[in-house]
Amino acid sequence: MELTGTIEKIGDIQEISANFRKRELVLRTEEQYPQPIMIEFVQDKTSLPDQYNVGDKVTVGINIRGREWTSPKGEVKYFVSIQGWRIQADQPAAAPTAPQSALPTFDAPETPDFSLDPQDDDLPF
Repeated sequence: MELTGTIEKIGDIQEISANFRKRELVLRTEEQYPQPIMIEFVQDKTSLPDQYNVGDKVTVGINIRGREWTSPKGEVKYFVSIQGWRIQADQPAAAPTAPQSALPTFDAPETPDFSLDPQDDDLPF
């Protein structure tokens, strides 16, 4: 799946444990009712937001992750997270260019003069 929008916030890399790190990015969608969506980048993907800035319009490739958790009291709760795995800048639409002919062009040859002098006409009719 993909989300397209404008970057509102880029968080710092968080070292959660010795072998787990994450980074959060907030993307404001561009639709009738824009939504701020928090996207997590984990492990080796935490460096992906480095080349972008707040205000950049981007498309983010995402996966939705769900988890079940049982509290010490026995209550079951469910959590959802959105993980990013790719970011690419949206390119402005290029101006249309005039189509180019696929066939080569040649100069037209001179039109031969087919007018006949009545003196040269030797046809019988």
